[in-house]
Amino acid sequence: MPELGKYAGTVLSAYGISLLLLAGVVVLSVVQWRRMKQRLAAAEARRSNG
Repeated sequence: MPELGKYAGTVLSAYGISLLLLAGVVVLSVVQWRRMKQRLAAAEARRSNG
């Protein structure tokens, strides 16, 4: 790892925050995908029964 000197805290916290935000985006995407998958299945079930 390169020597960051007096900026180590700032750089590492920026990396940490970025990773947390990326993980949050991934989690939200998976949650929305599952929700849409359920809605699509429900719509298809209504269409086939109607």
